Amino acid sequence: MKTKFIVIGYGWRADFFYRIARALPEEFEVCAGVLRTEERAGQVAKEKGIFATANLEDALATEPDFAVLCVPRVIVKEYLYRLMEKKVPVLCETPPGQNTEELCELWAEAQLKNGQVQVAEQYFLQPYYAAVTEVIRAGYLGEVSNVTLSALHGYHAVSMFRKLLGIGFENCTIKGQKFSFEVTATNSRKGFDYSGQVLADDRTIATLEFTNGKTAFFDFSGEQYFSLIRTRRWNIQGIRGEINNNTVRFLTEKNLPVEQTLKRMDVGVNNNKEWAHRGIMFLDSMVYENPFYPARLNDDEIAVASSLKAMKEYVETGKEFYPLKEALQDTYLSFAMEEAAKDGETVITKTQAWAL
Repeated sequence: MKTKFIVIGYGWRADFFYRIARALPEEFEVCAGVLRTEERAGQVAKEKGIFATANLEDALATEPDFAVLCVPRVIVKEYLYRLMEKKVPVLCETPPGQNTEELCELWAEAQLKNGQVQVAEQYFLQPYYAAVTEVIRAGYLGEVSNVTLSALHGYHAVSMFRKLLGIGFENCTIKGQKFSFEVTATNSRKGFDYSGQVLADDRTIATLEFTNGKTAFFDFSGEQYFSLIRTRRWNIQGIRGEINNNTVRFLTEKNLPVEQTLKRMDVGVNNNKEWAHRGIMFLDSMVYENPFYPARLNDDEIAVASSLKAMKEYVETGKEFYPLKEALQDTYLSFAMEEAAKDGETVITKTQAWAL
């Protein structure tokens, strides 16, 4: 059955949900858009060809399966509380709080109202990260001890650290530092830039050493998301192997070293067939298959669509895929990481209410 949802908010991230619904009309439907003003609602209704309103009640009257919340951090709490009060399941796109105090308040409110909240943290659902997770699950690396990630910022990176390391709610000791370097602009959310403009790009370095000895090494600058001259880097090390970007090195049962690559399969490359991502192969099997093939979705769109599908399952069965307490923990650790990097001091995290 088709998944129906309302989108609350406007902007770059909210547009992902509209694009996915257009690309996969047999699976998803935006039954209403909710905007801050009627003027903006009229604009969105015309742009997207949907019903849009500034009245949340009118949007909920369309009987969605759930609400997708894509609003700034400063007002996310306001909408979450209203939706929980109305017993509406929520897929919350924005990190659910501006500081640790707000995270704790939200957890208490969610417990009090028995809120149905999942968070649209999409990176673990992207093809590469999903494939890497499957390689780890299959045991090729043995127990994973440390991860170096130079690809994602803040809570996105923390989420992947915890998943790749198999971390629950263990506390950690964080050390960090910030630097600033110049780089020439090449690309951004607004598109390609050929002006030659030079930007000051902040770079954050941090280590997160968890109480069980597992360690995450964070290295990120904002330009990495879009820049054509700044690469992304991954290294995941286990007792019997490692994954370095797309290369997997591991030992066989006889302790013979093997080196293989994660092979991405995109249909239509150097061919006249329309482009679509098919999946990722490792050795003789597919470790990731795009559930929406042959739709023409980029990796982030595939991941967001996967979160929508998982949200529908959550509403129907109660099976969680990225519950609020996981998002709160990742966001809390990202706050601590930023604090350590900003002040250059060691930060030791503490167990919060959602982890008890």
